[in-house]
Amino acid sequence: MSTLMTDVLERDAHLARELTAMAERVRMCTVDVAAPDGGGGGSGVIWRPDGLIITNAHVARGTRATVTTHDGRAYDAAVVSRDGARDLAALTVEAVGLPSPAVRDARTLRTGELVLAVGSPLGIPGAVAAGIVHAPSTRGPGGRRWVRAALRLAPGNSGGPLADALGRVVGINSMIAAGLAMAIPSDAVQRFVNGPMRPSLGIVARPVLVSLAADRVLGLLVLDVRPGSVASASGLAAGDVMIAAGGRRFDSPSDLAGELDEAGPDAVLPLTLLRGGRCVTLEARLHDGGSREEAA
Repeated sequence: MSTLMTDVLERDAHLARELTAMAERVRMCTVDVAAPDGGGGGSGVIWRPDGLIITNAHVARGTRATVTTHDGRAYDAAVVSRDGARDLAALTVEAVGLPSPAVRDARTLRTGELVLAVGSPLGIPGAVAAGIVHAPSTRGPGGRRWVRAALRLAPGNSGGPLADALGRVVGINSMIAAGLAMAIPSDAVQRFVNGPMRPSLGIVARPVLVSLAADRVLGLLVLDVRPGSVASASGLAAGDVMIAAGGRRFDSPSDLAGELDEAGPDAVLPLTLLRGGRCVTLEARLHDGGSREEAA
């Protein structure tokens, strides 16, 4: 066998060992999450060694759950925080020193990077699926950013980690859309962990179609503005029709919630609206409102 062929085989063997070891590290941080009555469930990630576990809101629907670690230890877990709009839930168990992963900001991902999903698809604990990043942090269902990956997920993967080639968690797997795995970006997860909930403008609004130049565009008609709210301070008024936030036009009524979620507290969010037939831009100086926007 030639020296070149030997070098190639040794390199491939080394890469295989590295990937196997990395997958095992992620598996150690992945748990099974089950409802106490045995109905439904999925996966989760040990986010902190002190027993904080993150999963999907649609996995942890009640106030309690049973969490099983990679080595078979079962814990009674309390659901301490839940956000259905983000599809995230936080659970705690009475344990310390649990293995937790490094976390990478999903906004640094690039298309084509290798990623792994770990979970319990179809009841197989600790199963690993490999693929590549199809599109990092792009808009998708619910008006939120998602990490899209070309890999196979199945029921039971929900709530489990999506990790990069170094084993760093870049997202929480949530669903399949158009054949692609959809994961909640790690930076959005961290904002959820840090709490509180996304900022609120303090409005009641409903979706409408309005004419803009030669186009019909989606807008949010402001029906009411809460006194003392962010919206009131920014000059937003009943009768205004918002058509964009953060410089992006609305494609769905939930896009405003996505922009607020991405901006986070203490940011300045530009709002583009129609007022008296003219396009106007206001700056909303956000702070924690502890609730979602209301829609009529």
